[in-house]
Amino acid sequence: MAKESVKARQRKREAMVAKFAEKRAALKAAGDYAALDQLPKNASPVRLKNRCQLSGRPKGYMRHFGLCRNMFRDLALAGKIPGVRKASW
Repeated sequence: MAKESVKARQRKREAMVAKFAEKRAALKAAGDYAALDQLPKNASPVRLKNRCQLSGRPKGYMRHFGLCRNMFRDLALAGKIPGVRKASW
């Protein structure tokens, strides 16, 4: 599991990206790169990292479910993810 401080930092970045999204889009459309440079660095969507919603793990992330592979496997085997079954052939 990721440290709580790492998860909190990620949530803070997500909030900042959402807050400045419209302003960034307007400045980019206008081509005002000097004003874009004045925005906070964490307002850039490039600084976001996909992390597991439960554990905060950055690696093995499954975009469709928003979980890492470890949490996905645990929840799937427990039957807590609708429409997902263990394969057998």
